[in-house]
Amino acid sequence: MIPVAVTIAGSDSGGGAGIQADLKTFAANEVFGTSVITALTAQNTQGVSAIHDVPLVFIAAQIESIFSDFDIAAVKIGMLSRAETIRVVAAELRRRQAKHIVLDPVMVATSGDRLLAEDAIVALRTELMPLAEIVTPNLHEAAALTGQPLAGSEREMEAQARAILAFGPGAVLIKGGHGTSDEAVDLLVDRSGAVTRLVARRIATKNTHGTGCTLSSAIAANLAKGDSLTDAVRAAKDYVTAAIAAADQLGVGHGHGPLNHFYKTWSPS
Repeated sequence: MIPVAVTIAGSDSGGGAGIQADLKTFAANEVFGTSVITALTAQNTQGVSAIHDVPLVFIAAQIESIFSDFDIAAVKIGMLSRAETIRVVAAELRRRQAKHIVLDPVMVATSGDRLLAEDAIVALRTELMPLAEIVTPNLHEAAALTGQPLAGSEREMEAQARAILAFGPGAVLIKGGHGTSDEAVDLLVDRSGAVTRLVARRIATKNTHGTGCTLSSAIAANLAKGDSLTDAVRAAKDYVTAAIAAADQLGVGHGHGPLNHFYKTWSPS
């Protein structure tokens, strides 16, 4: 039987990030995808014009519906815009003893602007992080989670990863994609103290919308298939790098376009 994963995240009407990117990533990595929508966004490649939060009771109903029927092998968590949403999701996952939880803390925009209120950040640290097998912050999110300045070196990235481990997750992957060097370096730090350095060439393209969503979903897909955490992260990094390299083939929208999630199976003419 095909492994089943669930994404708990917001919807991107432009199709490049959020639930839509997650489901594409699951499919591209040979996992059956299910979804729990936490928020609706009016969004395209040029930005977000409106957000509508899904009622808490309906979020809980979606989780109940999915877990009562499917054998969920991995969980990806993305946009949870309110502290109340975080608490509901955490309670439901604890009740079901969900496994292989990948938490992408969608907290900070690429510009560095904070997207969550302080009480929501506290709830993220205390309610969800202890449940997560891995947390995948970018540089801005790691700084916000730890209350430290933006990491400017790998040593500072590792220090912030260790600070995030204190909140209870099994591992932290700090993503260096927002850095400025010729290489995009991510650091995977786990509770044993091991540090794995993952390096890819930095690709010159503006079409990187949904990169964080795609990476965390690919990790969840690989965990659902039975990969070890390190192997799951390494394979996900390779997948995302190739999807970014093929992104310009799509030519959709007038802003920051999406990755080419299905580069392995088809190439636009």
